[in-house]
Amino acid sequence: MVIKMKIRVVSSKDEIASLNPGESIIHLTFRPSNKDIFNLVKNCTDLKAIHIPSSYKKTISEATEIFLSMQGIELLEGDVWGHRKDINEYSEVGLGIYDRIDALKSEGLSDEAIAERINKESRISKDLVKYILKTKRNSPRPVGATHKSLSSSTTRLHRANDKLSKN
Repeated sequence: MVIKMKIRVVSSKDEIASLNPGESIIHLTFRPSNKDIFNLVKNCTDLKAIHIPSSYKKTISEATEIFLSMQGIELLEGDVWGHRKDINEYSEVGLGIYDRIDALKSEGLSDEAIAERINKESRISKDLVKYILKTKRNSPRPVGATHKSLSSSTTRLHRANDKLSKN
């Protein structure tokens, strides 16, 4: 599977200090305090989005939401279904999801309708699907994309260019 997006799953506040500063999307499995979110933003300088369960999002203070907004960090609601952190500290969104989003977009569906369909089909949160749609529009490289997925994409582009130049 080609990985398009990696979401770092953090299950306790003790992990925040040891996170890679280059993490761009983080899912918190615990109820964060304002201080936890501040430390997360301080330690992860490339942070673009924080993904938390809906019951936890409801407890985030307005001041924290404003702080995140001022930092350009999105607060996304949702869960990472079926993820086992003991096996992998990352939850991954594969190329198949991106292809399905593209297919639904080409059918003329709205972002809201796409988010609803992807959520029903794959249990990826609506907020995360909308975030993917937004980042696809604003950037040729998905946030959190791995080097492996980029090199695979580059190889495919080279093959496609070779085929076109032969014709």
